[in-house]
Amino acid sequence: MIRCHDNPGVCVRLHSRSFPDEYGIGFAVEAHAEGLHAELPGVEVWVWDDAWLPDFISQLAADYRGWAGERTWQTNHLTVRATFHSRGHVALSWDLQPWVSRSDAWRASITTWLEAGEQMSNLAADLGEFLPIPRPAK
Repeated sequence: MIRCHDNPGVCVRLHSRSFPDEYGIGFAVEAHAEGLHAELPGVEVWVWDDAWLPDFISQLAADYRGWAGERTWQTNHLTVRATFHSRGHVALSWDLQPWVSRSDAWRASITTWLEAGEQMSNLAADLGEFLPIPRPAK
């Protein structure tokens, strides 16, 4: 569970991990805030994706002194956008979108605030356990 530093009622939860084959991992994402509950059951990440979510978060944690602009990680229906703010906090915006090509598709976005150092490092470690990089059999 990824809870917002400033408002613990705002959170994102990754759960229901599955392994569609030896090259990928599937999972569900839930976003909660006052008046909002959104869930995506079919998020998938693959070994050939540009970046692995735990690696993306780990790099943000390593840059705890800050960066300019926005950094983004994306897979089929989930986008995570990160911006560094004053006093050592990172805003992680989690954008959930079940259909990217349908005109009637819904989209939900929630932002969790975390401390740039230890909280981001802990999140990277937790995500690394939940989403290990698949090692296909040779």
